[in-house]
Amino acid sequence: MAIDCAAVRTRLVVVLFTFTALWGFTLSITRYSIPEEMEEGSFVANLATDLGLDVRSLEERNAKLDVIHGKNYLDINKDTGELIIREKMDREVICMTKTTSCFLKMEVVLSNPVRIFNIELEIMDINDNAPVFRRKTMHLDVSEATPPGERFSLTNAVDADVGANSIKTYYLSESKYFGIDIQTGSDGSKYVDLVLNGKLDREEHAVHNLILTAVDGGVPPRSGTASIIVNVLDINDNAPLFSQPVFAVNVSENSAPGTVVMVLNATDLDEGSNAELIYSYTLYTSEKTQEIFSLDPNSGEIKVKGVIDYEASQSFDMYIQAQDRGSTPLSGHCKVMVFITDLNDNHPEVTIKSLKRAVAEDVSVGTLIAVVSVSDKDSGMNGVVDLTLNQQDILPFLLNKSSEDYFELLVSKPLDREVVSKYEIVLIVTDRGVPPLSDNETITLEILDVNDNAPTFSESVFTIHVMENNPPGTLLTSLSAFDPDLNENQYLVYFIMEKEIVNMSMSMLFSINPENGDLYAMKTFDYERERDFLFHIEARDSGIPPLSSNTTVHIIILDQNDNTPVIVSPWRAQGSLVEEVIPRSTEKGHMVAKVVAVDADSEQNARVTYQLLQISDASLFSLDQYNGEIRTTRMFSYRDPRQQRLVVVAKDNGEPSLSATVTIKISTVEHAMPFSETTELPLEYDVFTNLNLYLVIGLGAVSFLLLITILVIIVLKCQKPKPKAIKIPPANRNSVVSRNSVISQRSSTIADSTLISSDAYWYSLFLAETRKGKVVVRQPIIPKGAGYFVSSIPRSIGPSETTDSRASTLEVCWNDHRVWQIPTDLGCPNLSCMCIQDIGGNLNFLYREFYLFWLVASMSKVAINRKQLYFLFIFLHV
Repeated sequence: MAIDCAAVRTRLVVVLFTFTALWGFTLSITRYSIPEEMEEGSFVANLATDLGLDVRSLEERNAKLDVIHGKNYLDINKDTGELIIREKMDREVICMTKTTSCFLKMEVVLSNPVRIFNIELEIMDINDNAPVFRRKTMHLDVSEATPPGERFSLTNAVDADVGANSIKTYYLSESKYFGIDIQTGSDGSKYVDLVLNGKLDREEHAVHNLILTAVDGGVPPRSGTASIIVNVLDINDNAPLFSQPVFAVNVSENSAPGTVVMVLNATDLDEGSNAELIYSYTLYTSEKTQEIFSLDPNSGEIKVKGVIDYEASQSFDMYIQAQDRGSTPLSGHCKVMVFITDLNDNHPEVTIKSLKRAVAEDVSVGTLIAVVSVSDKDSGMNGVVDLTLNQQDILPFLLNKSSEDYFELLVSKPLDREVVSKYEIVLIVTDRGVPPLSDNETITLEILDVNDNAPTFSESVFTIHVMENNPPGTLLTSLSAFDPDLNENQYLVYFIMEKEIVNMSMSMLFSINPENGDLYAMKTFDYERERDFLFHIEARDSGIPPLSSNTTVHIIILDQNDNTPVIVSPWRAQGSLVEEVIPRSTEKGHMVAKVVAVDADSEQNARVTYQLLQISDASLFSLDQYNGEIRTTRMFSYRDPRQQRLVVVAKDNGEPSLSATVTIKISTVEHAMPFSETTELPLEYDVFTNLNLYLVIGLGAVSFLLLITILVIIVLKCQKPKPKAIKIPPANRNSVVSRNSVISQRSSTIADSTLISSDAYWYSLFLAETRKGKVVVRQPIIPKGAGYFVSSIPRSIGPSETTDSRASTLEVCWNDHRVWQIPTDLGCPNLSCMCIQDIGGNLNFLYREFYLFWLVASMSKVAINRKQLYFLFIFLHV
């Protein structure tokens, strides 16, 4: 029993010793200090070295880190024994109380055997927070009567940092009226007061804007700002003031009641009720003055209330005060002196002594229009009169004082009737009284027209679009010109200025109504032959001398779908069938034939597409609608017939659409045959291959005929026959004026471009029926006794005098395309006209040779009889 007690005692001693050793280890504390906001993974300390532990034992003894009453921001690297940052730490979050020191307590616990190490981590503050004001804007109302030294409490700023990083001081923006006083509280906090340093004046500075800045003591320092708005409250410290102490005003006698004499306007620098003013008479103003004049207490307006008589009193004195509505009202004073002026009660008079009612617009400057006199029954300045013109700066007239009270009205600027055709000249006579009286007299002056304006067209170039195949006589447009003159100076006549196109006069293509300028087409146009025309239209007035102007007319022929597509491939005789032979073994997609069609039209009217109109077997062939290729869609079978018939239609894209068809017969054979045995070229094929040969032959023939013509002319010139004039019977001469001709007579000053005479002349318009339509031919007819004739030879050749008193005339023959003019004195078959038929339009070179012959003969004055002319023409024609 005694042995057992000893054993128990021994165990208790061992346990107590072990507990004492462990308690000693536990009570030892390791302290570290780090700044806040360290990055994750940052090194804090070597824990194994500081605790005297082997690095390997940390893993073996399962070392772990426990944070007491908080979040675990640290971790142990068991490989190196280092204490590292696990998560970024914010001192202001960990230690929410604003104390200088902030500790984070942790335990390092080891197993086998159990051992505990206490660690305290001090988190040191850094300057990571700027001062912040609880109110960004602070409003203060301060009376302008507040004495200097007055203090106003302001909201202070707060800074989450502590110690040296907390708020250190305050600054105020520069101001001569305010300053700040900084005070420190028992806890070290900084407080600030706003102090008034100077006398405020609302009228000088009503609002003060200040900036308060709080700065902490960190490195670098941080700051925060707040706005202080000080509103200065008004007090009644300013009296009303008038702009001047004494006012003088003139009022005429017999002014009507309610007439405003003047408006007083006093000012008060205060605001609100302190600036509201009341106007009133003072005791120094007589009762008589107050009976004649009224004073509005609110607006300060002085009006006439009674009757003002200049003979009773020539002046009035008013003493007026303006008082504000402040609690202690202040007032200002002024004096108003009213002077009464005598009334001007007689009107001046103006009398016209001499006057021209109308003048031409081309009168010279300085021309006398009228003589007037002025008078006034008043005396003094009321009897002194001035004469002026209404709108004197605008009117082309001026007044010249010729003698006492007499004036001359003269032309001062050039007149233009087209700008102003009649003037209402108002003569205003005014005296120099106060107020001045006036009278006026109106003179009506009419401006007579002269021909000083040429006609003008609305456009310099008229572009007219004409659809081809138009009927002859179609109205194209109306080319009206404008002449601002009057009567005959305004009456216009329109002409087509002559211009030849391919041996054809422009007047044979177009006609214009000389009265109204309506332009007509005299033939049917074909877009495929002629695309546009360019010529000039002249407008001439009937003034003396006549004036004219011209405009350019551009006729554009528009295409019409009037040409049917022509199938050029595969070639076939007219109305015949096209045959194609192909082997029955033809593969799918083989091109059997290609249809090609052309259209003489243009653009959409010439766009040709292809379609199958008829087909024996729709599953055997296909047609490309754009290129016309016919291809097999499958191979032939024994069931397919040996012959296939296809009808292809080629249509253009015009409106309405035109088309042409071709029938293709396709025969199939068992074996393909050589090309030379199955292909048969048309006979006409050689024509196209020899085209160049024909062109060479044609050019040689033309050159040969030209040489022959020159030789004939030389022979005729060498003969030198006696000139003989052939007279035209009167019956034939008069026959040119047909019942369809329209004859109009004009002044001799309106000259035609092909007539060389100053005498009167006639125009006749001939309406000729042709296969193409109608044409109007303008033919000058020479009146009896004229010494010149109208020549069809180009205008570089001057006029020729004739031995007869009557000149020979010209006739015009019209065929499909050209007009030929032949002098009648050459002896035409019917003594009036020789018509040359242009067969197919291909012998134009013959007519040019004939015309060349006529030109040379005329220039050399060779007389040509009828037989010679016929011989030459038949020779050239054959």
